[in-house]
Amino acid sequence: MADRVTVIGWDGSPLTAAARSALAAATLVAGAAHHLALPEVPPTAERVRLGSVELAARRIVGHRGTAVVLADGDPGFFGVVRTLRAPEHGLEVEVVPAVSSVAAAFARAGMPWDDAHVVVAHRRTLRRAVNVCRAHPKVAVLTSPGAGPAELALLLDGVHRTFVVCEELGTAREQVSVLTSDRAADHSWRDPNVVLVIGGGPAGAPAAGGGWLMGHDTPAVRGWALPEEDTGGHPGQDPTLRAAQLARLGPRVGDLVWDIGCAGGAFAVEAARLGAAVIAVDADPEACARTEAAARRSGVQLQALAGRAPHLLERLPEPDVVRIGGGGVPVVTACTDRRPERIVTHAATRDEAEAIGAALADGGYAVECALLQTVGLDPRDWSERARSLAFLLSGRRI
Repeated sequence: MADRVTVIGWDGSPLTAAARSALAAATLVAGAAHHLALPEVPPTAERVRLGSVELAARRIVGHRGTAVVLADGDPGFFGVVRTLRAPEHGLEVEVVPAVSSVAAAFARAGMPWDDAHVVVAHRRTLRRAVNVCRAHPKVAVLTSPGAGPAELALLLDGVHRTFVVCEELGTAREQVSVLTSDRAADHSWRDPNVVLVIGGGPAGAPAAGGGWLMGHDTPAVRGWALPEEDTGGHPGQDPTLRAAQLARLGPRVGDLVWDIGCAGGAFAVEAARLGAAVIAVDADPEACARTEAAARRSGVQLQALAGRAPHLLERLPEPDVVRIGGGGVPVVTACTDRRPERIVTHAATRDEAEAIGAALADGGYAVECALLQTVGLDPRDWSERARSLAFLLSGRRI
């Protein structure tokens, strides 16, 4: 095993004295081609092209001498340090940090970034990264081949954002481009790059004087499954039924939620408050307008589309979870065909519940059904204010 392993971050600026000292003593240096071309790399050191960090870690484990790993930006921020410190390698590392590529990108844009979300986009995580961009107004995307600005733009179809694309930060070929997301797909971009995805309104902006928690904003209203007057939604939906639906679906950051039959937007707003991206659908354009207004009042972002299900669903991106507010078996079947992880809906009668349950089961879902009855009481005299009865049906993909 290497006697000493030093990880050096490089942001294009001159190396620090500590970094130069570590390199001077190195008998093995791992890094990308532009790192290995640095004049400070000893000519007698073994050089390892850093393609797979796992392979490089195994080479270092088998090396007898002093190893240095060079990486762009801060190697402890979505970088190589996590892999090198994995228990299976048993490496103890010293880190010489540099400015992270995300910090550098926001500096080039002249923007603060303590209120930004930071995501890593690989081919397998690209869709979830896009969902974060749908749901939040300021996102930094660390890209990779096949999951870059063009791919982000294509999957954001219909959602307007501004892209700040930072190519090859810290090098002589550095270039920063600002353009709308609909134009990003028409370009060829150089790797590595960072994309700042900005827009969608002031949701999540910290109060004057700054926020207190990076990447998040504390909701103005505490709790969830709130009365319509707190979510800005249209009166009529039972908060208890909505609470059960949210509990079954569990929307989270990186998810895309379909809310079919959004009515006044109470469910859509609450799913967005939990960090998920939301597409709300309703045949009534006024319901979509109410949903958008409710989102603005609650400080969240979502996309509302007027159209009739199931036909409109054919052109929507793949959902993670779906809430169906109406449409019966045809809509349920259309949703099971898209294979989301979970589906939740409700029925007013047992016959309707049995038909929907059968459609969920035929579509490959484990079905759960519960009869929910709620009675709202006036605590001043305990008189009945409202009564609601519904069959709650949820399906979990098998």
